[in-house]
Amino acid sequence: MRPRHVALGGLVFLAITLALAVHFAPVLIFTLSLAAPSTEKWFAAVSQRVTREDVRLPTRFAGLEADLYRPARPRGALLLVHGLSRAGRRQPDLARLAHLLASQGVIVAVPQFEGLAAFRLTGREVEEVRAALGYVATLSTTPGIAGFSFGAGPALIAAADEPGLGVVGSFGGYAELTHVIGFVTTGAHVFHDARYLQPQEQYNRWKLLALLVGFIQDSDDRQRLDVIARRKLAYPGDDTREIEASLGPDGHAMLTVVRNTREEAVAPLLADLPAGARDALRRLSPLAAIPRLRARLLIAHGMGDDSIPFTESLRLAEAAGSRAHLALFRTFHHTGPRALWPSIIERTRDGWTLFCVADELLPH
Repeated sequence: MRPRHVALGGLVFLAITLALAVHFAPVLIFTLSLAAPSTEKWFAAVSQRVTREDVRLPTRFAGLEADLYRPARPRGALLLVHGLSRAGRRQPDLARLAHLLASQGVIVAVPQFEGLAAFRLTGREVEEVRAALGYVATLSTTPGIAGFSFGAGPALIAAADEPGLGVVGSFGGYAELTHVIGFVTTGAHVFHDARYLQPQEQYNRWKLLALLVGFIQDSDDRQRLDVIARRKLAYPGDDTREIEASLGPDGHAMLTVVRNTREEAVAPLLADLPAGARDALRRLSPLAAIPRLRARLLIAHGMGDDSIPFTESLRLAEAAGSRAHLALFRTFHHTGPRALWPSIIERTRDGWTLFCVADELLPH
């Protein structure tokens, strides 16, 4: 009897091992390929062939230009919402991510959101994302969505009222825009009793101005602020005092917010913004929408992010409760791994965190 029991036990162990290998192989391949691009060619033989199509979504889905990544044997669909990037849907890291997801069986749609590509956040993005979600829902019975950076806010808001989503992802996203403004201008951010201070790049200050320009209703001030933002983004030391002198009250209030460096001044300066701008900041902050989400919420953030603080993701996770999977990366900044990292232990820990994120993101 004993040899028979040993043989049976060996068969059970082998079956479990094979089942785990089948289940986790796509996750492992995706994780290794994403973290170490040089390994991608190792898995070419077992990854699905991917074709990329330039498509225009049907008019009822806003007629957006999009890239559609199609695997040979699809088993799910995902909408990716890019952040503030001139390259938009063709941002290299995003395009590579879409291709890797498709190679593991996910149909990936990456629309071009012109406002985000122009460093704008106006509210129109939410409606465009909703329309794109409607299109992706025609590709799969359990579609998902993932937003990146400032694109995560519109993605979360749009997803809150969309039934039937399998997963909703926020990668480097925000909960409330007022907190992001305070962080970018002063370097300070808080979560409950914990306070953090992080050096800021001047470039982020002018990127913030470009983001907020659309909230100013006065067309002349909006145009002047746009010129200031573009010139400062090209060269932060550019002298724009002549343009600034011609700003009206609304434009001056917005520029004062962006130039501020004092933590205690953030709230009163925001209160001085025109009512329309304050309302836009509220409407485009997704924290209030989180309780309406019914899908799994996947939240990831680099703790070294200098554009949006990781405490914003803590707020999102707290609002979502048990439905959230929170992943914090110690060796990541806003767009990916840091060039220099403190220890192999932290890199290994982040590797495991990335594996768990991939397991949540990929369909099973």
